[in-house]
Amino acid sequence: MKKRSWGYFFSKSIILGIVVSVVMLILIPDLRQGSGLSLRLFNQQSESTDRVSFHDAVRSAAPAVVDIYSQSVATRPFPYHGQTIERTSSGSGVIMNENGYILTCYHVIKNAESIQIRLSDGRFLEAQQIGQDPFTDLAVLKIDEENLPVIAQQEQTKTRVGDVVLAIGNPYRLGQTITQGVISATGRSGLSNIANNGYADFIQMDATLNEGNSGGALVDSNGYLLGINNANFKTLDSQNRIKDVAGIFFAVPYELAKRVMDSIIANGRVIRGYMGITGTPSSQPYTSAGNPSGILVSEVDPYGPAAQAGIKKMDILTRVDDQDIEGVHQILDVVAETKPGTVLTFEVIRNNQIMTIPVTIRELGATPEG
Repeated sequence: MKKRSWGYFFSKSIILGIVVSVVMLILIPDLRQGSGLSLRLFNQQSESTDRVSFHDAVRSAAPAVVDIYSQSVATRPFPYHGQTIERTSSGSGVIMNENGYILTCYHVIKNAESIQIRLSDGRFLEAQQIGQDPFTDLAVLKIDEENLPVIAQQEQTKTRVGDVVLAIGNPYRLGQTITQGVISATGRSGLSNIANNGYADFIQMDATLNEGNSGGALVDSNGYLLGINNANFKTLDSQNRIKDVAGIFFAVPYELAKRVMDSIIANGRVIRGYMGITGTPSSQPYTSAGNPSGILVSEVDPYGPAAQAGIKKMDILTRVDDQDIEGVHQILDVVAETKPGTVLTFEVIRNNQIMTIPVTIRELGATPEG
């Protein structure tokens, strides 16, 4: 066998190197542009994409959500001979303006003799009760302090089913915690509705609320306040015991909560007008535009303003102060937001006859005169 010289092998290696280089230049265009050979070619991984984060929303809203600690004194039942015990409960609240007004749930501070507020920066402050509204389970507190963080607010939240929401509060005294979910249902936000329909006008969502979350903030993905967190849905089990239902939680809508707060600050309570009727939609009358209008009166409080004015069961109310009545909720809202003592004039159809009946609105809960 003929022996190969070292020059032969050297020349062969050079030729092989040139061939490999040409192939790599053809297969890897980046090498032709002088960008070099990246290690990524040997460790193929998908490029990272921008992650979805609500960090900015939380950073904006969270400082305005406070921890609330209330102390109350309760009397122990028999056989403890009337001994008293001191109880401390916790919840959350939301700083609504720079004057130190805080919205929370009424059940968080109910029967409290003293209330302490802890701000997100660690400050502890004494709070005073301004007023409460059991119908909406809301209460207003006030603290005297400067440089307070205030929750971001919009006049109209335009809350929609499917919107992502964040619930901020202090569950089980663990410290501020964020839960995330979507809105499952929305309701109206008139002053009349929760008093009549319970949860019907709350925001329903699946962002988890635990003990201590009550009174905290429900915010959108930009950090704007959508509502005040309230409670989870409860039902009765087969043994008639109350149990929580997973995945169904409620918050008082911002528009309603703000209206309640403003009324409490101005009057010490929420003043709702009262007429004393219940009704169902009526398909008989029509507006000038051809739309169904009016409600059929199904019940009349015999001691209420409507009965005193002469409105009867089975009457059809079609207009109030020259405004078409388009539904039950609409007229109840009009009445609830009318100052007590104001006269509302109703157009009524009775036995196919049209008549006009003035009704003097009374405050809800007030004792009838006479």
